Amino acid sequence: MDLEAVSKRSAFHAKPQGLILQYGTAGFRTNAQHLDHIMFRMGLLAVLRSKQTKSTIGVMVTASHNPEEDNGVKLIDPLGEMLAPTWEEHATCLASAEEQDMPRVLTAIMEKEAVDPQQAAFVVIGKDTRPSSEKLSQSVIDGVTVLGGQFHDYGLLTTPQLHYMVYCRNSGGRYGKATIEGYCQKLSKAFVELTKQASCSGDENRSVKVDCANGIGALKLKEMEHYFSQGLLVQLFNDGTEGRLNHLCGADFVKSHQKPPQGMEMKSDERCCSFDGDADRIVYYYRDADGHFHLIDGDKIATLISSFLKDLLLEIGESLNMGVVQTAYANGSSTRYLEEVMKVPVYCTKTGVKHLHHKAQEFDIGVYFEANGHGTALFSEAVEVKIKRLAQELQDEKGKAAKMLASIIDLFNQVADRRVISTTNAERQALTPPGLQEAINDLVKKYKLARAFVRPSGTEDIVRVYAEADSQESADRLAYEVSLVVFQLAGGIGEKPQPSF
Repeated sequence: MDLEAVSKRSAFHAKPQGLILQYGTAGFRTNAQHLDHIMFRMGLLAVLRSKQTKSTIGVMVTASHNPEEDNGVKLIDPLGEMLAPTWEEHATCLASAEEQDMPRVLTAIMEKEAVDPQQAAFVVIGKDTRPSSEKLSQSVIDGVTVLGGQFHDYGLLTTPQLHYMVYCRNSGGRYGKATIEGYCQKLSKAFVELTKQASCSGDENRSVKVDCANGIGALKLKEMEHYFSQGLLVQLFNDGTEGRLNHLCGADFVKSHQKPPQGMEMKSDERCCSFDGDADRIVYYYRDADGHFHLIDGDKIATLISSFLKDLLLEIGESLNMGVVQTAYANGSSTRYLEEVMKVPVYCTKTGVKHLHHKAQEFDIGVYFEANGHGTALFSEAVEVKIKRLAQELQDEKGKAAKMLASIIDLFNQVADRRVISTTNAERQALTPPGLQEAINDLVKKYKLARAFVRPSGTEDIVRVYAEADSQESADRLAYEVSLVVFQLAGGIGEKPQPSF
């Protein structure tokens, strides 16, 4: 490894003095103008990880649901999973090193992970539609090539598509073809086969309105449309021709505001859904006959999928190990419904898809969805065969979904340094700053069926506040009171939180 060449090339991607960023639950994210050195160094790190694992590694340039002026990057491990935790630490150290220390940090990573510098390396790269993504992906390529790594630039991709490409390449093609066509064929075939046996609520041709958040999802869904034959009519909204990425639209907006995105007119009982900016989140929603808005977020999606699978397992007549994985921020009524009515075990992990995914792998059938729309269902190969063979008509679950609706509000406070807050017990209790958890406990006691949690964001200096109670008014008040406590004890900046009621 030519460290002198690395240093010379790094000078073209110089790190601003004193700038410190941390690899969070979804990689690095911040304003795009601060990311050039990060991208170059993540290209370097991807090569080291590829050499160590003797596998293809992915690098995705995106900031997901963040505003258009932001960007970010995350690395994808050989099985299409999130980067291993020990390598997240390496990513933070490498990104934070001053220019003169960067070669030393690279060497230290290689020594600690026993990386063979002579081993070949291959990296695949994808990016979303942000204006900054093209330049930043070139910085990644610069980092890959200066260490002698080979690469393939897929260009514009959704985040799930790049995860798919990585897994396909490392499975020797057994999982599928590592091409856009291969991705479209695999997913559309599975969708068409499933919907052949699902009820269609009386309409001969299924239709769905899709809010694409003015992001990459619109481009890729257009590419995929013809694979669905005539069985699905897709209407695209916020497709990037007008409007800004994630502005007044997208999965995060719909979930946070509990209303349709800008630019989409909804009639009663129409099927609607929203992606986020990189199309790795999805939430569903509809209006009932009275015009009331109903959101089917990740908690409800997980419950509906679990209900469907539980019915299929009854048909199989075998006892299989099935579990649902949630975070502390899941809707409490969904947890109670799963445990008490469906009799499905529920397990709690820290926030972040990587934590839920690893836990879900412990089961024959593992289902996980975060409320924000990240998630999936995992099957062992033997179980997958049985599920496909015995797939039955999925009953209309709107009644169940309505019963699970609870009063929830999810806010955030801006703080000077999110690291002043640390948590334990799957992020359900605050360890620091002193007195914060005690104050939250006192506030929760004032309301019926109440819970409240706080956690620092993995990417920004904000603290997320979650509150749940027996009514919307109580949830609003509890969230406001907890927000004030966070502001006071955790170094809040700007204006104090304001009540929403």
